[in-house]
Amino acid sequence: MPGLILEGGTFRAIFSAGCMDALLEHQVMFPYCVGVSAGITDAFSYISRQKGRNLDILVDLRHDKRYVGKRNFLKCRSLFGLDFAYDTVPNELYSFDWDTFYQYKGRLRVGVTNAETGEAEYMDGRALDKKCMMLRATCAIPLVFPEIKINGKVYYDGGLRDPIPIRRAMEDGNKKNLIILTRPKGYKKELNKSTCMAAAVLKKKYPKLYPLFLTRHTAYNRTVEYCERLEKEGQAVILRPSHPIESLEKDVEVIKANYQMGYRLTEKKIEEIKALWRQI
Repeated sequence: MPGLILEGGTFRAIFSAGCMDALLEHQVMFPYCVGVSAGITDAFSYISRQKGRNLDILVDLRHDKRYVGKRNFLKCRSLFGLDFAYDTVPNELYSFDWDTFYQYKGRLRVGVTNAETGEAEYMDGRALDKKCMMLRATCAIPLVFPEIKINGKVYYDGGLRDPIPIRRAMEDGNKKNLIILTRPKGYKKELNKSTCMAAAVLKKKYPKLYPLFLTRHTAYNRTVEYCERLEKEGQAVILRPSHPIESLEKDVEVIKANYQMGYRLTEKKIEEIKALWRQI
């Protein structure tokens, strides 16, 4: 069974949205999908077969302060308006096709990080509620989002513990995978001040998260190397942008271009992607 693996990256994932829309255009629906943060969030429109929905939302709402803006910190301790982005948008403004979504017969996994244990958990995406709580959890970047509680457990961004969940996909039996990254080839993650600050702020309350912040860059780089090794061995196809994408890009024309970059690359590699099925 081939799998679709999705990295996060806030608005960098518009590249991934372009990739998935091209897959829809070519009627390629993966029977297994796992990812974190914005990557897996955008994948829900892929599963519901709503081509162009992710792009419409980001282009139309990028400068809407209800969607993203510092004022939201006063209301919900988040850069993003949580109820607006995860309730009003899917249920009123840009209706999510719940009926088509429920017809999906594959496995959909949403990666989150358990704040108490520091371990990755993978929620069943097909159990998504109308308030999209698991999507809030997988996108909950510390200091930018508040902690998200689901069934009495506290969660943060899935990318903290497992930013590119390729190993989870392999463990679930997916030996061939399409991996969509949001960083260009050659990118190396480094430990930065904002990460150290988040680690310091959360250390006392959630001590198991502390080492994740300090070692995340090393784990990320090793995972990318693993993905590249799988590609060389014919077990994966990697799609990634040709140049860096800003995580909070403001220029809607650049956002459109980043989407088109993903779309065009996927079309270019569509036969290679389809071959993942034939190799099994």
